[in-house]
Amino acid sequence: MSLENYLTQSARVIEECAALQDRVETAIQHITSALRAGKPLLVCGNGGSAADAAHIAGELVGRFHKERKAYKVICLTSNHAFMTAWSNDYAYESVFSRQVEGFGEPGAVLLALSTSGNSPNVIKAFEQAHTMGMATIALTGLGGGKLAPLADILLDVPSTSTPLIQQGHICLYHYICAQVEEQLG
Repeated sequence: MSLENYLTQSARVIEECAALQDRVETAIQHITSALRAGKPLLVCGNGGSAADAAHIAGELVGRFHKERKAYKVICLTSNHAFMTAWSNDYAYESVFSRQVEGFGEPGAVLLALSTSGNSPNVIKAFEQAHTMGMATIALTGLGGGKLAPLADILLDVPSTSTPLIQQGHICLYHYICAQVEEQLG
């Protein structure tokens, strides 16, 4: 595949993400409502999605476009001591749900990235979030996998290619960060 073909394919997937507009706006409303109320936004994912989770938290705790106060956003992939200890002593499948139990609260939001939508630890985190009265937002690939029925808001990038899904995720979460910052100031 040539670079031109790859970029054309990438652009097509990103443009097709525009069909998610209403769901993205609903996600922004949930996030801004939670943050306005002093509730946390928890973010998680595995592999490249873990890096994206850290990126989202960095943009919202730090700044995206403008100088403003920090928002209460916690990346559940950032505490390496906890993650390695819990995974070793218990199970990697519960590494996020345990943190949701510790940091979550009614009215908070859990945003998770999973290109397949089938990550067991993300699924368990969504189940835990629901028991605590939290909203759940899933950034996935086409169809949402096993997360689809657990997500209050499903943002499924219209692709089955992991790199293209991740590129779509970046565009979607950058837009979300910009809008959260715009609305909260």
